[in-house]
Amino acid sequence: MISVGVLGATGAVGQRFVELLADHPWFDLTLLTASDRSAGKKYGSVVDWRLESALPEKARDILISPTTVDTIRKVDLVFSALPSEIAGDLELSCAQAGVGVCSNASANRMRPEVPLVVPEVNPDHLGLIDVQRDKGVNGFVVTNPNCSTIMMTMSLAPLRKFSYSSIQVATMQAISGAGFNGVAAMAIYDNVIPYIGQEEEKMELETLKIMGSLEGGEVKNALVDVSASCHRVPVIDGHTMALWLNIKEDPERVREAFRAFNPPISGLPTQPTSSVYLHDADNRPQPRLDRMRGRGMTVSVGRIRKGLRYVAMGHNTIRGAAGASILNAELIVSRKYL
Repeated sequence: MISVGVLGATGAVGQRFVELLADHPWFDLTLLTASDRSAGKKYGSVVDWRLESALPEKARDILISPTTVDTIRKVDLVFSALPSEIAGDLELSCAQAGVGVCSNASANRMRPEVPLVVPEVNPDHLGLIDVQRDKGVNGFVVTNPNCSTIMMTMSLAPLRKFSYSSIQVATMQAISGAGFNGVAAMAIYDNVIPYIGQEEEKMELETLKIMGSLEGGEVKNALVDVSASCHRVPVIDGHTMALWLNIKEDPERVREAFRAFNPPISGLPTQPTSSVYLHDADNRPQPRLDRMRGRGMTVSVGRIRKGLRYVAMGHNTIRGAAGASILNAELIVSRKYL
């Protein structure tokens, strides 16, 4: 078993990490960190557990540790659910200390030597770990994209056989993406908020890196224009998005591409049976009905029309956050980087 920890274990994404790691067949959850005021206390006495599942017994009695490099270097691998303003330098220091870091934070995603990975889309980008090690880093930092970018790039993976030069996307994003205290009830009830800070920029930039090619130790961005408009809607979990691509193919050929999609990875514990699931009904996918498909790791697509237009949806704190980082870690182990 590989000893692992969760940084920022009491927040919304941190709790998802704890839930998904408690009974993981490869990873032994031994370290949980949070703010200094929680250090030394049992996780079960500190965390305000908000998930539908019960607080895992394995985590209940783990003593909260301070979020320092000296503490973190006691494990082989950590999953970072830290705020970006804290994560950047700390994650890099952990890697220098020989710890593997799989991060959900945005701070290091666009660093040239840091892989920004969705395993079913660009697993070869893990080759950037070799670039980090050539620079004397004993550990590594690997990031996953933000939640909406993951849903979009997963839906784009089956479409690589088609030619297109532009992507337009309008998102309808769940309130859990802002954290437990991120959107006031009076602001979101009976409402749609047509702005999410930095979300559009992340989708437009991160997509180019993920869909790009690894050449000579660096990623060459994909040559496509991405235009995003992001909105917060009164849904608890599950980001939905409408996409427009300038693909001229018959929609039936596109449906066949979704049905035939065969990911370039296999055999990983968190990987769903269907990474991308095509719905034939006109009124699907829907967050409440479809977000837990594949234990929350499947991205659902539907409403494929000429143009090309379609809808994609996935669980933002599982597929779009904690589950994505864990799947990255499994890929890292399978590729012998840890």
